[in-house]
Amino acid sequence: MHLSQATNSITPINRRDKRYPVRLNDLYDPPPVLYIYGDIRLLRRPMIAVVGAREASTRGMKTASLFATALSKAGLVVLSGLARGIDGAAHRATLGLKEGLTLAVCGTGVDVVYPKEHAKLASVISQRGLLVSEFPPGIGPKPFHFPRRNRLIAALALGVVVIEAADKSGSLITARIASELGREVFALPGPIDDPIYKGCNRLIQEGAKLVSSPSEVLEDLLYTQKPYLKAIE
Repeated sequence: MHLSQATNSITPINRRDKRYPVRLNDLYDPPPVLYIYGDIRLLRRPMIAVVGAREASTRGMKTASLFATALSKAGLVVLSGLARGIDGAAHRATLGLKEGLTLAVCGTGVDVVYPKEHAKLASVISQRGLLVSEFPPGIGPKPFHFPRRNRLIAALALGVVVIEAADKSGSLITARIASELGREVFALPGPIDDPIYKGCNRLIQEGAKLVSSPSEVLEDLLYTQKPYLKAIE
């Protein structure tokens, strides 16, 4: 599914451009070019990633909406990957706020919507937020694109909140890269016999911060990221 007329508004930004997000330079392989569609000013705002299972439970979707709403109200750009499940719930909850700002990193060109059922969501994000990709316009989804997308999410964010993740979830890639880059990683715990929480529980075992409310995320960010937050303001 292609965004109509999107190619007329897509802006390429290379690493020499002052608008290129400096945080991406923390990666060992920062993209030489970013393609963006929407409000470029969001690249200079503090971001928090909310990610998780594609096949999320109803409870997980509500939890993602709760966290995204609270984090957005606190002034953060809610960042995710436009996927089904937790990603979509986080984007939609943020857009449900009058002043909510959300950024989607795509595993396709910014003019190609995947999954197709998120065409309307992507269109609204392009109007009220920002779509970002390292893939040129017209490029469709490939399996190897999504781990690459996840590393951009990890690098752009001050922290990553993982809500429901199975043992082999792509969200774990995002969280582990975030940890390697010195970003904060937060995970919501769940029953040990529920497969959809196995990834979150494993992250907590590996050192992610166990959280049960958005206020805990905000308190931690204010403590660990205060200089960066003040610089952005």
